[in-house]
Amino acid sequence: MPSKVSKGQWDIAAIVAIILLALSVVLGGASREHALRLAIVELAALPVLVIGASRLIRSGLWRQHRFALGLLAAVAAIPLVQLIPLPPAVWTGLPGRDELVLALELAGLQPGWAPLSLTPDLTWGSALALIPPAAVFLLVLSASHTLSSRLVGVYMIAAVVGVLLGAAQLASGGERLYPWETTSAGSVTGFFANRNHLATLLLACLPFAAVFGAATLRHRADDRRLALWFGALFMGLVVIGLAAIRSRAGVILFGPAAIASLLAAWVAAGRGRPGPALIGLAGGVAAAVGAVALFALPPILARFDVQSAPEGRFEGWPIVAAAAETHLPLGSGVGSFDAVFRSVEPLEQLDPTFFNHAHNEYLETWLEAGWPGAILILAFLVWYGRRLWSAWRAGPSRERDLQRAASIALLVMLAHSAVDYPLRTATLACLFALCAAILEKAGRPTDRELA
Repeated sequence: MPSKVSKGQWDIAAIVAIILLALSVVLGGASREHALRLAIVELAALPVLVIGASRLIRSGLWRQHRFALGLLAAVAAIPLVQLIPLPPAVWTGLPGRDELVLALELAGLQPGWAPLSLTPDLTWGSALALIPPAAVFLLVLSASHTLSSRLVGVYMIAAVVGVLLGAAQLASGGERLYPWETTSAGSVTGFFANRNHLATLLLACLPFAAVFGAATLRHRADDRRLALWFGALFMGLVVIGLAAIRSRAGVILFGPAAIASLLAAWVAAGRGRPGPALIGLAGGVAAAVGAVALFALPPILARFDVQSAPEGRFEGWPIVAAAAETHLPLGSGVGSFDAVFRSVEPLEQLDPTFFNHAHNEYLETWLEAGWPGAILILAFLVWYGRRLWSAWRAGPSRERDLQRAASIALLVMLAHSAVDYPLRTATLACLFALCAAILEKAGRPTDRELA
């Protein structure tokens, strides 16, 4: 049986983990122009990484999570392998390097040793950016349910503060209170540079609010009623927040996310006849939806008017796919999307806009990591399916409720990644790691069973 950790040690873990998540929220909301801020988050992640890894090793818990830890190791290995210097005879023969070799010949230079990545500096930066989510994942694997719940609470508080900050941004006339120089000015972005990512945060927190509120049916104490009220108000706030943010993906994903969240709440309430908790949660959502439909529906529908402006990301996807085929089987290097896309973008599509990412994580991974990246995504989906099944077939309990909510949050982020790049931000990457670590415990003994 894994060794137990003293209360004092867990207090240290909670402090460093909460500091890391708070910094990731405040400083990690953009995917570029953030080297100094991201460096602060990465430095804050180092003690969390050391504590999490050491406790997994000392307790022996790592043996229970070998497959998940293997996935994490593979994620870190891809950019590191792409940085290994290769002799000229090797890298010049890789697909997609013809133009680079030709440029060297025209300049009268002989090819020297070079890594697989076309942008080694950006690949190295991408490898360092993995430290915060890896630290969160390792720590939560050895954390108690109480600590995991507190860390989820950090993101729920961040979601509320983000919406309030967004309201202040609108009140300022769309000219102030934006933490990033390159941002969706005039929109509700909160701590993020991209309003779509604030929508992702709200949707990912939705199932946690639902299960925390519904669990009050199993705990009749008066202090538990506060969780019910908070859950209902939070779910209503998500609806109003999404209406103000006007993220098309957020609006589309809200329906499935809300249904799945209420289903998780029903399970948390005991799988019986819907009681006051579930009715209250559904009522909060319904009231908010009604208010939005009454006062803010036309601006939301205007965001779906395809005649007003063409959707650039859809036009760019075939170009990205063709570039990815050129660099198979090993890819162009993690972080190299911008350089590669600029080299193949048709002249007729050049305009003042900046296509900094593919707006499709799966397609961008296909370009940057090739077959190894695609295999890793498939392996992750296999892991997710197995853990999802274990979480949802289990009965209601504090740990299982949290795991079911985490499975929904992960699905929201995976779905949004098909049309955007939320996991390129430190904020959502750490949230993804937190949810993955919680779900990884599905099918494992709970704290109460180990006691």
